[in-house]
Amino acid sequence: MEENGFRCGFATIVGRSNVGKSTLMNRIIGMKIAITSPRVQTTRKRIRTVFTGTGGQIIFVDTPGVHKAKTKLGQYMDRAALESMKDVDVCLWVVEPKSKINDDDREIAQVLADSGKKIIIAINKCDTVKKEELLPVTEAFSKLVPFEAIIPVSAMTGDGVDILTEEIIKNLPEGPALFDEETVTEETVRFLSSEIIREKALKNLKEEVPHGIAVEIVSMKEESDITRIEADIICEKNSHKGIIIGRGGEMLKRIGTQARYDIEKMLETHVALKLFVKVRDNWRDNENLMKSYGYDSGDL
Repeated sequence: MEENGFRCGFATIVGRSNVGKSTLMNRIIGMKIAITSPRVQTTRKRIRTVFTGTGGQIIFVDTPGVHKAKTKLGQYMDRAALESMKDVDVCLWVVEPKSKINDDDREIAQVLADSGKKIIIAINKCDTVKKEELLPVTEAFSKLVPFEAIIPVSAMTGDGVDILTEEIIKNLPEGPALFDEETVTEETVRFLSSEIIREKALKNLKEEVPHGIAVEIVSMKEESDITRIEADIICEKNSHKGIIIGRGGEMLKRIGTQARYDIEKMLETHVALKLFVKVRDNWRDNENLMKSYGYDSGDL
C-alpha cells in the first residue's frame, strides 16, 4: 500500500440538500456511515470516512447540504459545509441531472471557484434519466466552475462510482496512507448509533417533526453477548412528543425496532435498545443544548 505512486489526501463532498451526498459516500466506502432519508438537511455534521484502494486513500468529509439557515442549528450546518473546503485537496460537487441552474447552485459554484481547490462534478441519480438527457446537464454545470472532470454516477446502483473514485485518487497528492486499511470512519460507535436512531425517526415521522429532533445516547454498556443502549429522542414541542410516541407507544416501538436491527448489524452483537422522548423547547436556537447534543461550533 506504500508503493511509489500511491496517493493520499482529503476530499470534501458538497452540494445542495438531498442530492445524495451521503448515499454516494456510503456507496464509495462500501459501508453505511452517514444516514440517509428523502428529507432535506438529513446530514447535520461533517462526517469523516476513509476509502482505501490499491492506488490511493481518500479521506472523505461529508457535509450538510447548503441551505438558507433559519435557526442556529441551520447556521451551524452551513458553517460546517463551508469550513470543510478549507483543508482539502479535492472538492466533489454532487448535483442532480437537471440542466436548470438555480440560485443555490450558483452560490455553491461561486464558493467552489473562490476556494481554488480541484473540483470534480458528480452528476448523481443518472439512473433516473435517459443518457441523452445528461448532455445539457453537463454543459450547464461545466460553465459554472473550472473542473477536473464531470462524471455521471448513480449512488443507488453503483454505476460510474468506480470511475469517480479513480478520478478523485488521480487528483490527490502522492504520499503514504494516513489510516490503516481497516479504518472506514473516525466516528464513535455512540455517534453512529445515535444517527441510526435519528434516521429511523426521520423515515417514520410526519413532516413537521423531523427537523426538531436530536438523539442523545444516555448510556451504552457492552456485556459478554449483548450491548445495552438507552437513548433520548429530543423534540421541541409536547405535541411532537405525542407524535413520536404514537398511539399506545406504537411509533416509538417501530423506530426502536428498526434502529436496533441496524445497530446490531453494525456492532455484530445483540442489542437491547430503550428509547425515551424528552421535550426541550427551541433547542435548535439554544447553543448550550446544541453543544450537549453534539453540534458544537467550536469544532469547526
